[in-house]
Amino acid sequence: MLTDVIEFRIDRRSGVSTYVQIIQQVKQAMRLGLLNPGDRLPSAREVVEATAINPNTVLKAYRELERDGLAQGRRGLGTFVTKSLSSEATTGDDAPLRQELSGWMDRAQQSGLVVEDVDALYVAVRDEHYPAEERS
Repeated sequence: MLTDVIEFRIDRRSGVSTYVQIIQQVKQAMRLGLLNPGDRLPSAREVVEATAINPNTVLKAYRELERDGLAQGRRGLGTFVTKSLSSEATTGDDAPLRQELSGWMDRAQQSGLVVEDVDALYVAVRDEHYPAEERS
């Protein structure tokens, strides 16, 4: 059974390889403070049972996270998060920016925007403030 901390959702139609989706989801959970140093990632077997993907795909994602210095495998124990990507001041449930964004999402939904509209608007505004050369 997967830990309560993270549950991978694989979108086979996204065009993004499965192992990259796992990496992205781990990093997002780290940025949101859902995964912190010392937390154990689900075992490859747990991920396979929950998502029906190849165990080598999970292991490839975890190796990439290790290469990036974000996780560390411990023989017989699992793979553990080694650093934080979150700033509680900006990503925690009570953080002012998160509350402002939540209010904005409420207004967007009330205005009739669908998720695709919100995504398009977000990307356009993000790209104005964070040019491609500043993003990695």
